[in-house]
Amino acid sequence: MLEVKAVFFDLFETLISEYENGKRKAPRSTHFVEQLGIESKLFDKEWNKRQEKRMDGTYSDFPSVLSEIFNYLGHEVTDEKINEIHKERVMSKSIPFSSIDNEILEMLDQIRTSGLKICLISNCTPEEVSAWDSCSIAKYFDDVIFSFAVKTAKPNSSIYHLACQRMDVSPSESLFVGDGGSNELEGAARIGMRAYHATWFIPTFKSEKITGFPKLIKPSELLALIRT
Repeated sequence: MLEVKAVFFDLFETLISEYENGKRKAPRSTHFVEQLGIESKLFDKEWNKRQEKRMDGTYSDFPSVLSEIFNYLGHEVTDEKINEIHKERVMSKSIPFSSIDNEILEMLDQIRTSGLKICLISNCTPEEVSAWDSCSIAKYFDDVIFSFAVKTAKPNSSIYHLACQRMDVSPSESLFVGDGGSNELEGAARIGMRAYHATWFIPTFKSEKITGFPKLIKPSELLALIRT
């Protein structure tokens, strides 16, 4: 087994969480749908249909997605209203970045101190990570790979290969840690990374659905793994 040289992390529900005590820290950012007289099921269907293109940067920003969906559903919404909705979403998505769990900070600090490289691989859109640069964990990372910026998303092999190239490590020298969304663990393992399932933020009934990967119950368990 080769020595570990880099640890790659997912972001949402791995390093930060949008939930606390089973509830969202901020209201769903699509509450505006019913206010505009749009049936939520219809909007959600169109929103979900565009998931892949939202993550891979096909859409330049959140307003462009909204405009397309509203037009498709036959609803005229002013640019002013769309910008208002956009600002609300940016604010909502920034909330999880404002309260980072101390165990996460301790884990990142010790990994950094050990001399390992740390890189982020996140499926996200621009407005979802607008608070990244000012959050308390950004300083620990050697690089960040945002899917919208590199035009590819997990679990596509290309995003993992790109991350390894930027860190100048091989997949076999790398660990990938994530909550398992978007089949990210399978994608990492497919190219030869050692993938670990971070379960500290997700409820048991969800974590049990993902099998085949070692589970980490606490961030400290990753530290113990690296030290062995």
